[in-house]
Amino acid sequence: MIEVRKVVTKQEFDAIHKIRRKVFIEEQNCPPDLEWENEDECVHFLATVDNVAAGTARWWPTAKGIKLQRFAVLKEFRGKGVGQALVQAVLNDLPTGTGYVYLHAQIQASSLYEKFGFVKEGAEFDEVGIRHYKMVLHLNERS
Repeated sequence: MIEVRKVVTKQEFDAIHKIRRKVFIEEQNCPPDLEWENEDECVHFLATVDNVAAGTARWWPTAKGIKLQRFAVLKEFRGKGVGQALVQAVLNDLPTGTGYVYLHAQIQASSLYEKFGFVKEGAEFDEVGIRHYKMVLHLNERS
C-alpha cells in the first residue's frame, strides 16, 4: 500500500535525505551542494510502500509561483505508482488560490507530469548534466 505524508519528524527527514542522496547524488551524479538548497523553505513529502520509505518530493513558493521539486523514487519502487501518488499528494497540498505551478522535469519523467495537466514550456535544457523541460500547470484554468 502506498502512503504519502508531509514530513515532520527527524526520522522522516533522514529518510527523504537518504532517498535523494541515493537517487540524485549516487545514481544521477548531481552535485551534493545543490541537493540541499532551500530545504527550510520547502514543504517535504515522504512516500512509503508497506511502511518502507520509497520516494520523496517537495514544493516551495518562489517569486514566479509554486515550484515542485526533488521528485525521487528509489529504483526498487519505480513503476509501481509511487511517482503518481507523490504528484497527487503535492498538488492536493498546495495553498488555496495557487494559480501558477511549475517544475523542471527530467525528460523521462515528463509524461508523468502531463497526466496531471502540466504542459511543456520552451525548449529542452540541461540542468546539472541532465536533460529537462520546464513544465507548467495553471490551476486556475483547470476544470
